[in-house]
This record gives sequence, structure tokens and C-alpha cells, in this order.
Amino acid sequence: MGNRGMEDLIPLINKLQDAFSSIGQTCNLDLPQIAVVGGQSAGKSSVLENFVGRDFLPRGSGIVTRRPLILQLVNSKAEYAEFLHCKGRKFVDFDEVRQEIEAETDRLTGSNKGISPIPINLRVYSPNVLNLTLIDLPGMTKVPVGDQPQDIEHQIRDMLLQFITKESCLILAVTPANTDLANSDALKIAKEVDPQGLRTIGVITKLDLMDEGTDARDILENKLLPLRRGYIGVVNRSQKDIDGKKDIRAALAAERKFFLSHPAYRHIAERMGTPHLQKSLNQQLTNHIRDTLPGLRSKLQSQLLSLEKEVEEYKNFRPDDPARKTKALLQMVQQFGVDFEKCIEGSGDQVDTSNLSGGAKINRIFHERFPFELVKMEFDEKELRKEISYAIKNIHGVRTGLFTPDLAFEAIVKKQIIKLKEPCLKCIDLVIQELINTVRQCTNKVIRRGWLTINISIMKGGSKEYWFVLTAESLSWYKDEEEKEKKYMLPLDNLKLRDLEKSFMSSKQVFAIFNTEQRNVYKDLRQIELACDTQEDVDSWKASFLRAGVYPEKDQTENEDAMNSSDTVSMDPQLERQVETIRNLVDSYISIVNKSIRDLMPKTIMHLMINSAKDFIHSELLAYLYSAGDQGSLMEESAEQAQRRDEMLRMYHALKEALVLIGDISTTTISTPVPPPVDDTWIAKEPSPPASRPGTTSGAPPSRPPGVRGATPGPPSAVNPSPAFGPPVPSRPPGDPNSVPLVPSRPARVPPALPPGVPRRPPAAPNRPTIIRPSEPSLLD
Repeated sequence: MGNRGMEDLIPLINKLQDAFSSIGQTCNLDLPQIAVVGGQSAGKSSVLENFVGRDFLPRGSGIVTRRPLILQLVNSKAEYAEFLHCKGRKFVDFDEVRQEIEAETDRLTGSNKGISPIPINLRVYSPNVLNLTLIDLPGMTKVPVGDQPQDIEHQIRDMLLQFITKESCLILAVTPANTDLANSDALKIAKEVDPQGLRTIGVITKLDLMDEGTDARDILENKLLPLRRGYIGVVNRSQKDIDGKKDIRAALAAERKFFLSHPAYRHIAERMGTPHLQKSLNQQLTNHIRDTLPGLRSKLQSQLLSLEKEVEEYKNFRPDDPARKTKALLQMVQQFGVDFEKCIEGSGDQVDTSNLSGGAKINRIFHERFPFELVKMEFDEKELRKEISYAIKNIHGVRTGLFTPDLAFEAIVKKQIIKLKEPCLKCIDLVIQELINTVRQCTNKVIRRGWLTINISIMKGGSKEYWFVLTAESLSWYKDEEEKEKKYMLPLDNLKLRDLEKSFMSSKQVFAIFNTEQRNVYKDLRQIELACDTQEDVDSWKASFLRAGVYPEKDQTENEDAMNSSDTVSMDPQLERQVETIRNLVDSYISIVNKSIRDLMPKTIMHLMINSAKDFIHSELLAYLYSAGDQGSLMEESAEQAQRRDEMLRMYHALKEALVLIGDISTTTISTPVPPPVDDTWIAKEPSPPASRPGTTSGAPPSRPPGVRGATPGPPSAVNPSPAFGPPVPSRPPGDPNSVPLVPSRPARVPPALPPGVPRRPPAAPNRPTIIRPSEPSLLD
């Protein structure tokens, strides 16, 4: 492999996988790895057990692998296993390893065939393995069993695509030999994500179970459905051997004997079998890691730079230092005051270009929303005239009035001014809510996270569970708690809550979110139905929505008194003139009042609320916090913050260690490059020269094909096989009685036509061995 540094590549990737998996992150890095894909009972688990030399994977019928298993094989003098979720515990008994895999799988998926994309990390140390990292994925299935969902086929497919779509992932496509290769699920899905075949390695299992008289020679020689990295055949233990506890070492010896003794495979026996597969995967994964090192290094450096500033605060961090707590409190209050004033005054360094916030929203309330609420107030002309008429009559009493009374004007105006109280209070509420949102924005506060189920009709996809994040500005939901794949973000403006009755088909408690302006909330839905397991969860979520400014729907009960028809009487002309006079005066006066209120309300709110809030934050908030209680407990580091600090420091050190290791590795090491594309156009055509096997030639093996005529006669020279056959295999040492020259099996080439007048070479002697011309460009190069 060139140097010691190249041998450290796979352990380096193992360390990165452990470092990022332990903190629940992937650091946005696609680490090089090998994913094992195939149908159910294709023999994937048996191949992995043959690598280790131990029985350690769950067995059974149907779907057995129900969570991805990241298997890290490490060459070591001692033999034991470790799980990432059981740190510090060494498993010497591999039966306990199997039991732990089953228990950890059932912990997340249940015991009735459910699946989960969250992987299990297992590291096996053994002197019998080469450094190798593989991911054993669930086998592809068609029919759901147990409590599996109806779309189990699509779920498994999506899980496989999560791994094999990445360009850094090699694909180990496992296909049994006793099935039609053209219908291989593994090769089909590999072809979708790797159409050029740059990352796919074919493995053919169950060669010993093929029908009598048939073999897989064309497949293993890469003639049928060729792959750039070729195929490798293996023979696993049968179910009878497994039930009989047949030793894996004996099974490997039987596998070796099978390939050496089988007439169709004996000429490629050195390139078949589990040991060669493990060695080939080790070499190809190492080369693949070497090729991806430049991109991996740049990603690591960018991640490290993004963490530098935040980690700088934690390098000399002492949680119990009282001076640190006092300083941190003072800095937090000062920074909060600066951020709050910037949000209100609009002088922030970072300007939001997607949404209005802070002072801009308050300005919109003052000059758009509040005037609209005033204009929206409509006076019932008939009702107003009737009120004026009653007021005039009640003021005159038993006398007939000759003049329009001033008291009627005052009574009517006072009543109309009282009606302006509601839009003014609504304006104040809107400003208060926006101030609360601004405070939360300055503190970057997430109100709640958790799982909720969105109830959608079966015709539109059915109910699904998502990870919800509620902030002061929006409600977002993601595919899972890693919060990487956002499904939707719903702004909280004009949203309210509504109680719903529990469905008779579900045991979950349900509530709904809807828009008060009758707009669609999500896609074409006017409301979103959210479900929780218990009523306590519903109440807890409602309380969280209240903190975010989303309130429950109020019951609209209109108790309007019916108008008494007997009170509606005709008025005399004099009374009508008095009513018209007061009506005009009221209209003019209310217009003046509206203009004054429209002008005074923003000024009053700014003076009494916003400026007072700024003064309180700058001058009184710190003193208030000191007088509120024990500062030590107030500034005590929360468990979440301590965990985040530890995770960030571990991530930082893992990135630095990875960059140091990568820096020590020579990227100029000579290794086998990716094979060139397979030219299979000659397979369909029969060459004109005879290409029959020289079965009667003495001294040549019966299965050896003819070669291409060389320039000079002589004994056959050792050549590297075609890349389609796999990595180069060295010649056997001299003196080996079983040494057989390795000549690739392929038809003879048709010589190109010569121009007229140029004599052709005489044909070769019938029994003379032929030599491959070294300088001829071909697939052997």
C-alpha cells in the first residue's frame, strides 16, 4: 500500500465516524464508506460474518437487519467487540454481540419487524480481519409483515438511498447466483445512483446452490452485465451448516476447495472467495479514501473555522467561577439592550431581507393596521339617528323643545368615543406582542421542540409524525430531530388554536391551527390538525403556543336584543331637523377625534411603552435581576448548555485531530486507479477468426482461451488481468508445480485490414503458444 500513512486511512475514517456519531451529528461530511445492499436472504450477513470469522449477526426468516449496522473491522492482536452506545464495555462472547444488536434494534423499532434509519455502531477487533468499514443495510422487500407499514418497500428504499446516493460511498451489491442477475434488486438500485459504475462492486453468493449443469462463469468473468470494478464470487455456509454450528474457518477452507476444484472457476480461483473479497475491499476503500482526501480536508477546515469563534469562549471555561457568572450576566444584559434597541430603531448590522421585524412591524401597526381598524368601524345610520332622536326627546321631557339641545350632542359623542376604545386597545396589544417577539428574537429563544402528528386524509398522503420546532416567529417541522430536512415553516401571524373532538378511529388527542383571515395554512388546507398521545401533551403544547402569541379561538356568542317595533315611531319635521343637525355635528366631531387619536396613539405608545422598555433594559434590568434571587443559581449553566459545550469541544478536537492525521498522510502513494469503462460492444458479435478452445493442445489447460498473437515467439509472459476481473494478481513464484499462466478469457481480435501491396504475416503454427503484444492498447492496459 505504499506507506504507513495509507494504512491509517480507514482507522482515521472510523475515528471520525465515532466522533460525529457520539455527538449525534455528521458535521455535514460524507465520509467514505462501503454500503452493503441486496435483497432479503441474499447472503449479506453471511459475507460479513465470514470476514470476522465469528457468528455475531441476528438470524431468522424475513427481514432480520432492521437498522443500519456500521461495522468497523480493526486488525488487532486481541479479539473483542465494542458498541458505541455501550462505551467502555468489551464483548468477548460474540453471542452477546448478537443479543445486544437485537436488543438495541428492538429498543427503537419494537419487536415486530419495524425499521429505523438510526444506525448501530459496532467495532470488531481481531487478528483475522483487515481494516475495513462496511454498513449492513436492511434487505429490500416487497410485502409488509408484522406491524410494518404498507409502504415498507419505499421506506427501505429511501433508507438505502440515504447512504448510497453519496459520491463518497462505495456500493457492495450482493446478488445470489441462483437468481436471474438481470432482475437483481441490488444492481438495479446501484445503477440508479451510479450509472457509470464507478462505485459499484458486485458480489455473487450461493454459487454452490446453482442447478446442476449451470455456472456463473460469464458473470464472474465480467461478460454478462459487466461492472467497472468487476464481480467476486463467494460461497457461504448453508442454513444446515449454520444450524449445525459449522466453524467459519472450515467453511472458508471448503470455499477455497470449491473454487479450485470446479472446472468453470478453477482458472479464476485466485480472484474468488471471501479472503480475496476482504483484501480487495480493503484496497479499494483505501484508494477511495485517498481520492476523496482533498475534498474531505477542505470540508474539515471550513467546519473548523466556523467553530473557532465559539470554541474560543470555552477554552478557558470554568463553570464554578463566580467572577465568570457576574461578568457573563453583565455582558448578556448589555448585549440584550444593544440588540433590542437595534431591532426597534432599525440600525442593526444584519438586516433581514425576507420578513419585517421589530420596529418595522411596529411602524406598520401604527400607520397601516391601526388606521384600518378605525376606518373599519361602521356606524349604523338608522340606529344612530334613532339614538339621537331618543336623546333629544328624553332631554326635553314633557316639554316641546324649540332649540336643539347641547346635552344630546354630548351624550351621543361620548357614546361614539367609547367605541374607539376597542381599536386603540387592539393597537396596544399588537405593539406589546411585537415587543415580546422582539425580546425573544434578541435572545434567540426556541419555545418548544417535540414530536407531533399531522392528521391528513388518506387521499392526500395520510397522517405522518414530524419533529416540530416552535419559536416566537414561526412553527417549523422536520423529518426527524436532527433538524436537517425541513418540511415546512409556518409564520405565526393571524393564527389561532381550535379544539377538535377525538376521532373514533384514533386514540390520540387532537387540536387545530387555523388562520383568522380564512387563508390556507398548509398547502390547500384551511387548518392543520395536530395530534398528541395524551391530553396533558395537548395542554402543554397549547401553553407553548400561548407564549408564542397564538391564542385559542373565542366562542362567538352574539346576544343581540331584538328591536322593539313599537319604539319605531315617525318623527315630526322639527325633530327631524334637530336630529340632522346633531348628526352632522357628531360626524364632524368624530372625524376630528379619529385624526387626533391616529396621531396621538403612536406617540403615547412610543413614550409610555417602547421608550420606557428601553430605559428599563438599560438602567434597571440588571438591578432587577440581582434583587430577584440568587445570582449563582440564576447564572448556573444548564444541562443542555453544558452538553452543547462538551459536544462542541469534542467536535472541535475531533476536527483538529482529523486534520493532523490527514496532514501526515502522503497523497502521492502509488495505488491501483479506478478501472476504465468496460467496453462490452464486442460481446454481442462473433469474431471472424475461430476462437475455439484448444482442448487437444498438449501442455495447455483445457479451459485456457486463445490469446492475441504477439510479435515474437516465446513462452507466455505474466500479465495483469483485465480490470474487469478485479485488482491485479501477481504471478505465482517460480517452482510452484501448480503454477498456471493467467491469461484473460476473451475472443481473439480481428486484425485490421492492410493496404494493397503490404504482405500479411504467415499464420502462427497450430500448436505454438501465442503471446500478448505489450504495446497494444486494450482493456488489459
